Formats: sequence, C-alpha cells, structure tokens
Amino acid sequence: MLHVISNQRPRAGPGRCSMAMKVSKVDVWAAGIKDRPGALADKLSALAAAKANLAFVIARRTSKAPGGVVFVTPLKGARQLAAARKAGFKRTGSLHSLRVDGPDRSGIGAKMTAALAEAGINLRGLSAAAIGKQFAAYFAFDKVADATRAARLLKKV
Repeated sequence: MLHVISNQRPRAGPGRCSMAMKVSKVDVWAAGIKDRPGALADKLSALAAAKANLAFVIARRTSKAPGGVVFVTPLKGARQLAAARKAGFKRTGSLHSLRVDGPDRSGIGAKMTAALAEAGINLRGLSAAAIGKQFAAYFAFDKVADATRAARLLKKV
C-alpha cells in the first residue's frame, strides 16, 4: 500500500471542508500626533501604562497639518479608556471596522476584496498582515450597514 503525505491543506469543494473566517466588529481609537521624534512613543506609552494589549496599531502623517494620526485597537476597561482619553484618543465614530482572522493562503486578500466589490460595498481602508500560517486583516467602512453586510460576506470567503 502506498501512503502519500502532504503538507498542503485540503481544498474546499464538494464533500470537503473549508475553514471559516473569524469576523468581529472592533472599535478603533484615533489620536493626533505631532511631527517630532517620540510623539508616537508618548501616545503608546500612555496606553501601555494602563496595561493595554494592542492587537493593531497604524500611524501615518496627514496632509491637513504638520503631524499625523495613530489608530489603535482594542482598548478595554475603564482604566484603559481613561488613559486613552487623557492621551487624546477618541473612539472613531465615522470609521466602522471589522477584524478578519483566518488561514493564510495565496490570493485571500484579492478574494475578500472582490467579494466586497461584487456586493457593491465600498472600502474606506484595509490593513492586513500574515504571521506564520494565519492572517489578520482590518477592514474599514464609512457606514455601519456596509460593515454589517461585509461581516456576513467575509465569513464565507
């Protein structure tokens, strides 16, 4: 008898299972940062002092004024929220976000964004990374309704 050993995952199809995406709504917090060395470190240090364990941080310059903006998630509990507010963070009311986790595979980003496009859902932003055999992606939408529809679609990709 011949046994074949493969490190490849079974593909989805008739009679086969595909691993579902884990999709969750997340609150994103944002704060302005000055254009100087250490400005971002100051913001993150304030959150670290409150024991925030951040899963996502993105910082960039803005074109509106000298400086930039930092986005973070998650913040939990009264202590972390108080530290965030004191450091200038506010929960983004106009940014509706989803975190999507799943097994990394070739073309997964293209498949997810194509599914959203085919459903007529416009993206405000996307940040993603693969670590080992898993990926995490943060999708941002302008409307709550779009985020809700996207959550249902992305679970099926």
